[in-house]
Amino acid sequence: MAKAHPAIPGLDRPFATWFYGIDAFEGLRADHARSLSRAGQVITISAYSLERHQNLHGNLDNPAVCWLATEQDLAPEDPADFTGPPCVLIIARLDARENLKGHHELIDCWPSVIDAVPGARLIIAGGGSGLARIRDLCRASKAAANIDVLGFVPEDDIPGLFRRAHVFAMPSRQEGFGIVYVEAMRFGLPVIASIHDAGNEVNVDQETGYNVDLDRPGELGERLIALLRDADLARRLGLQGQDRWRRHFRYSCFAERFLDIWRGFVERN
Repeated sequence: MAKAHPAIPGLDRPFATWFYGIDAFEGLRADHARSLSRAGQVITISAYSLERHQNLHGNLDNPAVCWLATEQDLAPEDPADFTGPPCVLIIARLDARENLKGHHELIDCWPSVIDAVPGARLIIAGGGSGLARIRDLCRASKAAANIDVLGFVPEDDIPGLFRRAHVFAMPSRQEGFGIVYVEAMRFGLPVIASIHDAGNEVNVDQETGYNVDLDRPGELGERLIALLRDADLARRLGLQGQDRWRRHFRYSCFAERFLDIWRGFVERN
């Protein structure tokens, strides 16, 4: 495996390389581009990532898509139980340089959600350089009393957030895969992603949750309200999401996908 510097002086060996994330799209480094062009096997994490890279930088001769997965093979003993106040959870990095994870859209629609479901809460977990800005937006919201901004949450505390939630929502515009979607599915939560990125490869609209069009005003709020008002619907979509996780997004599923690609690469070389 190699990322950007596969060559060993005096040797010319076949190698494989992964690509993912914003660095493979805008601002692709010259040494990374050379690595991709020389690789005997290129592996990426979603069809969206592959398409976006190729639209910007041209077709690759030898690409393969290998979806990611959770680190676990077993479902949690204590999944989401849909008790307590209706709760929407987002867990994501807060980067001041971008506004792409859906935080602003969730905050903007939250007053309309509270009008329809007065006791609902929005929980925002995650740290980063954009945290102060998110806190300011939440304080200015008419629904500020129903929003909890937690900041950084230790990994050991995250399962408790999934158990408390009724919906996991991260309607992003530029997600290369979105590992947190499958982590939420593992806990039996319905997912709200968007139609704009790889989220709709992971989340199946109307089966494991909803993929919203962020350019259609009101759609995000409507989907949130539907799930928060109907615990049976949320539970059913969440169980279907957990079943999708079992079939595609357990660690053993990832290992099988990766090893299939790797065996083919080895046989060709």
